[in-house]
Amino acid sequence: MKSVLVTGANRGLGLGMIKYLTKNDKADKIFATCRNVSEELKQISHDHKNLHILHLDVKDTSNYEDIANQISKTVGNEGLNLLINNAGVTTKFTKLNLVKAEQLLENLAVNTIAPIMLTKTLHPLLKQASEANSDKPMGAQRALIINMSSILGSIEANDQGGFYPYRCSKAALNAATKSMSIDLKKDKILVACVHPGWVRTDMGGKNAPLDVETSISGLFATIDKLGEEDSGKFLQYDGKVLPW
Repeated sequence: MKSVLVTGANRGLGLGMIKYLTKNDKADKIFATCRNVSEELKQISHDHKNLHILHLDVKDTSNYEDIANQISKTVGNEGLNLLINNAGVTTKFTKLNLVKAEQLLENLAVNTIAPIMLTKTLHPLLKQASEANSDKPMGAQRALIINMSSILGSIEANDQGGFYPYRCSKAALNAATKSMSIDLKKDKILVACVHPGWVRTDMGGKNAPLDVETSISGLFATIDKLGEEDSGKFLQYDGKVLPW
């Protein structure tokens, strides 16, 4: 890949993605967005000059055009090959009698609205990359959008209830992913949503069975294999197709 953008890159899965991309020389230009830059992310950018840190609170959609302009200045006519909408929030189990409207709104704003609106803003750059690499098949070397979802967004797999804010926001993101895959097919831009597994991060908690490295290496192995027939799918990090 020539270029990749990862949102929510200051910690957890997002930081894991940046580590993987820089360590394995997976992209010529890497963009990491975050609200607050962690010391670890700063150090990586110091060691890897192709990493560009961009300040972004994904809830502030008014800043999206500025982010697009900054990326455009760096990538030139090559556009953006890979957008990973990773930034996310979650709430605790949240039974029906305890759920709050502000929790629902917060999860929807970060987990659903932000990926849709950022994709809309960056669409011209993704289309530019697709056209610049028209000799390549649909996928990461051309133009690809990965929306980081969750098995908790699966309606069919929900056998525990609860998690109203998070479940609803991720189910909505899955629906958006399907629509994006249809709307962007004409531009040869592939779109998929991916469940990273239950990972030991600040969000996933210490009891999660999966470490960040395993999840991320599996994720990028899956990304490398994605083709036109995978657009619009809901996948696990290891490539397994998940129920809607």
